[in-house]
Amino acid sequence: MADDNPCSLVQASATNGELEGEEQALLFLDSLDSYLMLLHSLSSSLRQGWLELASARHSMGPSRLSSALLDLKVQSAATTVMLNELVDESQSDVTLESTAVDENVRALSLSKNSSTTSDENKRRYKSLSVFGALVSPKLRAAQLSFETALETIVEIANMRSSMLSSFSQLQKNNKCSD
Repeated sequence: MADDNPCSLVQASATNGELEGEEQALLFLDSLDSYLMLLHSLSSSLRQGWLELASARHSMGPSRLSSALLDLKVQSAATTVMLNELVDESQSDVTLESTAVDENVRALSLSKNSSTTSDENKRRYKSLSVFGALVSPKLRAAQLSFETALETIVEIANMRSSMLSSFSQLQKNNKCSD
């Protein structure tokens, strides 16, 4: 009859070359450090984005950059977040996925002889076209800062998943050693 005790399974896997207690603690502390660094990076990206947006509003004027210009109809997102379950049930992976560019943006880019621009640049152009044909470079910089913040949020979610997984493994090892 097989031993179904979780502690004996953890101890057996530790003797078979799995990470031991000290290594698990180091892995957890390393992931915690990375998590905190990513939070700081997110804070910096968002702060920079808001400052660039305020600067763009100042340079363009409040009448050209306001919430009154926004189309309040339901629109599809240019980027979506996908959650992928990994083989290990305690972990998951979050990724960003770009959606397809609509035909209006394709036609617009082809008419400007910019067929070499990427789909990402086309989406950026479309999202900023609400503010006129000549968009402030400061507004484009703000958009880039917020896109960077979105990518950082995905990294934070993945790091948090890794950190929680290593913490639960550390707790299992500590319970078994008691």
